[in-house]
Amino acid sequence: MHDEQNTTRGARAYLSYIGIGLAAGVLSGLFGVGGGTVIVPLLVLLLGFDQRRAAGTSLAAIVPIASVGVISYAVSGSVAWIPALILALGAVVGAQIGTRLLPRMSQRTLLWGFVAFLAVVIVSLFLIVPSREAELDLTWTTGLILVGVGVCTGILAGLIGVGGGIIVVPALMLGMGVSDLIAKGTSLLMMIPTAVSGTVGNLRHKNVDLVAAALVGVSACTTTALGALFAAHIDPFVGNVLFAVYLLYIGYQMARKAIRAKN
Repeated sequence: MHDEQNTTRGARAYLSYIGIGLAAGVLSGLFGVGGGTVIVPLLVLLLGFDQRRAAGTSLAAIVPIASVGVISYAVSGSVAWIPALILALGAVVGAQIGTRLLPRMSQRTLLWGFVAFLAVVIVSLFLIVPSREAELDLTWTTGLILVGVGVCTGILAGLIGVGGGIIVVPALMLGMGVSDLIAKGTSLLMMIPTAVSGTVGNLRHKNVDLVAAALVGVSACTTTALGALFAAHIDPFVGNVLFAVYLLYIGYQMARKAIRAKN
């Protein structure tokens, strides 16, 4: 325990948290994600967090990150408020389920689950044809779909520590034909209550490092708006390719760790 505490405190650790936050902020704004795909693996790989504590810490850090991101997208009218609330209702329920499952799952299972999750995201990035014009028509059918997507998102958020953006953004664009910018802004809004709900559950199970979460979250807030600005100007397909390359690297690193895991 003493060695673990040394690796997560001190000047090197604090600088690492800030660096992780800066990177997460840019990706959060650029891709409409909470930054969990950056925060979780880097906490594990750089600072020796176990997967459970990394997931819980990431989810707590996502709250301020997503809040700043929503403001950035709302300024340009790229947030669908009602669909975001519907998604959030489902996700809050799902997040509680995920956080209850988290303490009962082995490290190896969680690591391989994260790798499989990244693989699905990478494939989805090449299936999506982003459009800047499409909007979301809210009907009873689309409402039920949004609830279902929200529940699934919340479960994965509680288990893996992501805010759900890398599920919601592809689901809205690919499954419902929504504009990529609206999908990103809506995703960031729905993940705020999702992350809060999941964090409450993780705090009960002592799976959150609040100091790390605060440093990562506050640092990320300084670069989230910059990422959102890039999103409005970069070619959507180029952005997807760059994100896929990053996820391939992270997936490779996490797979290696999963192979070495004892339980």
